[in-house]
Amino acid sequence: MSEMPTRRAVLGAGVALAGTAGLLSRAAAPGAAYAATHHEPPSARAADQYVTPDGPEVADAETRRGAGPLRKVSLTANASRLELGGGLTVPSWAYGDRLPGEAIRVTAGDTLELALANHLPQATTMHWHGLALRNDMDGVPALTQPSVEAGADFTYRFAVTHPGTYWVHPHSGVQLDRGLYAPLIVDDPKEPLAYDKEWIVVLDDWLDGVEGSTPDAVLSELNKGRASSHGAAGHTARRRAAAADGDTPSRLLTGASSDLLGGHAGDVAYPHYLVNGRRASDPSVFEARPGDRIRLRVINAGGDTAFRLALGGHRMTVTHTDGFPVRHTETDALLLAMGERYDVLVTAGDGVFPLTALAEGKDASALAVLKTGTGAVPAATVRPAELDGELVTPDRLAPDDGVALAQREPDRTVRMTLTGSMDAYDWAFDGTPYDPAVRHPVKAGERVRLVFTNRTPMWHPIHLHGHTFALAGEALGARKDTAAVLPGRSLTVDLDADNPGLWMLHCHNVYHAESGMMTVLGYLR
Repeated sequence: MSEMPTRRAVLGAGVALAGTAGLLSRAAAPGAAYAATHHEPPSARAADQYVTPDGPEVADAETRRGAGPLRKVSLTANASRLELGGGLTVPSWAYGDRLPGEAIRVTAGDTLELALANHLPQATTMHWHGLALRNDMDGVPALTQPSVEAGADFTYRFAVTHPGTYWVHPHSGVQLDRGLYAPLIVDDPKEPLAYDKEWIVVLDDWLDGVEGSTPDAVLSELNKGRASSHGAAGHTARRRAAAADGDTPSRLLTGASSDLLGGHAGDVAYPHYLVNGRRASDPSVFEARPGDRIRLRVINAGGDTAFRLALGGHRMTVTHTDGFPVRHTETDALLLAMGERYDVLVTAGDGVFPLTALAEGKDASALAVLKTGTGAVPAATVRPAELDGELVTPDRLAPDDGVALAQREPDRTVRMTLTGSMDAYDWAFDGTPYDPAVRHPVKAGERVRLVFTNRTPMWHPIHLHGHTFALAGEALGARKDTAAVLPGRSLTVDLDADNPGLWMLHCHNVYHAESGMMTVLGYLR
């Protein structure tokens, strides 16, 4: 199958989930009114009207964060053969030779210095998903930094201020859907939680290297017939084109549906789903003792898949979402969009228990195992009853008092409509594919309200770089950096404009983003 250039290459610009309508994260039906003190549409203003990623405003903000103890890390992005369990080894790209990459660990208040060596055959960058960091270290090529070319090195250095569960991945094309990701854990020097063990859980959907598939080939397949294919005929045309190429099987997904996601669940048919780099037929095993209090840090690193997660025989207590603490809330199951993270506490029972991650709407699942006693490893297809039990959603979570945004009327409202379709694969904001010169202007010190209205037939997990936002409603909700907007619905969030620069805002379905659903929030000078 031939590869096609991504929208970033063409432009030279590289760059909370909810259930039904009643459960959507502080959502309202399209057209719900919110008072707007100020609103300005996106525009291609002169570049000198905006703060630049390496400008004095960015340097001043970094100085205010302070320079703590230096933590040095070296990381190599390279081609590697990865063993996914059960004897399956695939060629891919990874950080080092493991999947996920080794966790990067710092303490809030540290200065992180990471030397990235690019041994890949193409340019790359590293994005620090969820961190409020200096803009020129954010890792968006041709927006916040030049690409790190093949064979080159780049050193990222910035202050890390907020504890929590984060992760790193490229922001270059569809590289995220290979093995280029790793957890980033920022420890709290005044950790309020008491627990005996910690279990980092990384969820992923996998196709790279399987029967010749690559993410670039999948993006090419999804984009074929963009100008001429319509409806079911468009799906058929794409499949026939893929068959005619003869190199790889079609990865176009049809018929995937989830009520929790408002309908169509995803675009890509993945052959495997993973927990910590392992298939369900040969899962990773976490060992503990009965009665241990375990902190799970759960990260959805997938490209196109929401996961519903439950630990058989256990209730979970949610303590954090997207790195920020919430008032403790019990649940049976979680639903994680691509890019979302949850921290939960469980008290381990005695035995062997499945941690099942259901690929929502895709009739497949991933598996890991908690072992505290004797017993057989659960079958790959095990479906614990907790998956169909109580499901916590972001609108049910209240922020911890220490991180809650103060109630305040917005100074500026930015409204965006999510547009596009599976048939044409023309995903965008306001019908305009990504152009790095077009920015939504904001000013430092403002309370900014973002209103997203989804006019598409599919859900979109929206991620904002460099900030967290609060889910808006009668009271401001949990702090997050990634939240889903279901089809036909709207989502409103508030944020404080306190981190100057040019910040990417995009759908975290990597194929939607690379097909155009990205834009920029730009600080005015």
